[in-house]
Amino acid sequence: MEQIPAAIVGLGRIAGLLEDDERREKPCTHAGAIAANSDCRLAAGADTDEERRRLFAERWKVPVYADAEAMIAACKPGILVIATHPDSHAQYCRLAAAHGIPVVICEKPLADTLKKARQIARLTAGKGAAPGSLKIVTNHERRYSDDYIRAKAILNEGRSGQGLGPLLGVRGCLYMGRNQRILDVLWHDGTHLADAIMFLTGSTLKHRRSWGTRLTAKEGTAYLEGHLTDIAQPAAQAAEGNPGSRSRRQIPVLIEVGAGRDHLVFEMEFSCEKGRLRIGNGVFEVWESAESPYAQGFRSLKRTADVFEGPTGYFANMVKDAVACVREPDRQPRSGAADGLRVIEYLNSVKRWGR
Repeated sequence: MEQIPAAIVGLGRIAGLLEDDERREKPCTHAGAIAANSDCRLAAGADTDEERRRLFAERWKVPVYADAEAMIAACKPGILVIATHPDSHAQYCRLAAAHGIPVVICEKPLADTLKKARQIARLTAGKGAAPGSLKIVTNHERRYSDDYIRAKAILNEGRSGQGLGPLLGVRGCLYMGRNQRILDVLWHDGTHLADAIMFLTGSTLKHRRSWGTRLTAKEGTAYLEGHLTDIAQPAAQAAEGNPGSRSRRQIPVLIEVGAGRDHLVFEMEFSCEKGRLRIGNGVFEVWESAESPYAQGFRSLKRTADVFEGPTGYFANMVKDAVACVREPDRQPRSGAADGLRVIEYLNSVKRWGR
């Protein structure tokens, strides 16, 4: 089968430069993942910065352009990767739609404003949809990561009354080093955290209120209180409740976003009736309730042997999904524009509270 040409606009770190980081799982960039996939080929790159064009051309041995539209006209990509600043994502998504490109991979966050995120989402469905049914893959990479896929399966077992049991609460923690405004950390990396919580629980994250340090600060800690909606209550649990009880419930969520640290932390804890699951950067732990060794008549949590080792395939799996979306007309991305929009809606509500 003929390879699908793929092109990249925006030739910075996530486009290809991070492939030189010796400690990251490979592939860890768009160019690296495309080059590693036999079903597609890296055809070209575009950037307004001359030095980035030079470095990209030297590393990947493909033509480079200063203008994205000229690149698209020359190589006619089946997949366009948008790895520019979020304020230009809508512009390039519209350009892809105008040229009939079937699949776009768009870096997160989907856009820099809620209005632009909605404009992008409208390109894929409903009024204003582009000819040829444009599909947009939002790069929420944890949806493609095998450890998060495993964690989702564990939590789904709990929803059916097995394993850890029903989910009761979620805590998230996000530190991204020193000297960044908390709001910037939230918008850049909190995008992944918010989406991962929604992916793992199959729900929508809503913001209620914030406290602690102001979101514009570069030190201290902000706490974001919210809840998950659209969580299905297990049928057996609903049957045991009151006759008029709802079959759906809200799950409390508390996210801690801190600045001023000299280290990075990205992790979540899902507290369930019969245990808990912790997952994040370098973290995969499953704990189950067991008879307590410390006090009679009580139960404690005991860590299980369930671990995750080896590569997660996060970038490789994303490109596989994009290829499949090109070749299968009815297929929708695992991480689509609607998912990207939900995250922007959440971040926008947090931003309003933080003013």
